[in-house]
Amino acid sequence: MDLDVFVTTHRIEWDRLDHLLHRGRDLTGTEADELVTLYQRTATHLSLIQSSAPDPQLTARLTQLVARARSAVTGTRRATWRDAARFLTAGFPAAVYRSRHWWIPTAVLSTVLAAVIGWWIGTHPEVQAAIAAPDDLRAMTRPGGEYETYYSSHPAASFAAQVWTNNAQAAAMCLVLGAFLCVPVIWILFVNVLNLGVGIGLMSSAGRLDTFLGLVLPHGLLELTAVFVAAGTGLRLGWTVIDPGPRTRRAALAQQGRAALGMAIGLALVLFVSGVIEGFVTPSGLPTWARIAIGIGAELVFLAYVYVLGGRAARAGEIGDVEAGEQSAEQPVAA
Repeated sequence: MDLDVFVTTHRIEWDRLDHLLHRGRDLTGTEADELVTLYQRTATHLSLIQSSAPDPQLTARLTQLVARARSAVTGTRRATWRDAARFLTAGFPAAVYRSRHWWIPTAVLSTVLAAVIGWWIGTHPEVQAAIAAPDDLRAMTRPGGEYETYYSSHPAASFAAQVWTNNAQAAAMCLVLGAFLCVPVIWILFVNVLNLGVGIGLMSSAGRLDTFLGLVLPHGLLELTAVFVAAGTGLRLGWTVIDPGPRTRRAALAQQGRAALGMAIGLALVLFVSGVIEGFVTPSGLPTWARIAIGIGAELVFLAYVYVLGGRAARAGEIGDVEAGEQSAEQPVAA
């Protein structure tokens, strides 16, 4: 493409668009229609220049012009309670539901791996000896030991806040670092699985696996599900970098990235619930069956939330992205 000829041909349209934008709200109906048409044409011109003959100064000018025109055409709006309600009842559960083919296999494989690690440690004394000295192992696994007192070592409220912060950070890292070809997500997930496997192995070797599960399951079911959802979403984001499908890689990453950002907010709320359970229910004096029942109940509520509300919203076309009017315009691509 001859850039000089292109600029000469379309400069009048760009200047006219700039003039209409300066007019603000003093436009007639015909001029408003003209502004929309010129905005669409200029957006197309910008895309052509970026892909065929990138020129920094011209690109900067047209980018600013298109941004101003888009704001004038679509208008600016503030987040409202309606947006929050839509996010909680449709956007977030639909995003989790649509990514289930990623996080469910992640959950299954991680659980199996944790069980294998736990069996390996629990049945091999030499592996236990490599983890810590015998006296230290007894201090961790004995009745009233470190595994049990961990959950009551701090006031419930501060402990719940600390747990929530740590888990939310881990989930956010999975979501954000997924774009780096999945590798950081796999490492974060492996560290979590390894810690769980070590606990299973050491407590089972001491004959106290039931105590360990009674402490972990009340909050761990919901907490681990949130971590698996974050990891699965991060892996999906990383795979988008490798295979964006029929869309451009930039457009595919933008959509998945926006959905991942919403997922981070939603999972922070889920992890807040698990943190409250871990801070107030896990160390409580309730019978083990009651504590586990609370954990199972919280997990079932979350799954129903995802599969009922999320499934319904996903079938209605919800993808967990921002509303169509808030998305950047994209050029059509071949199927």
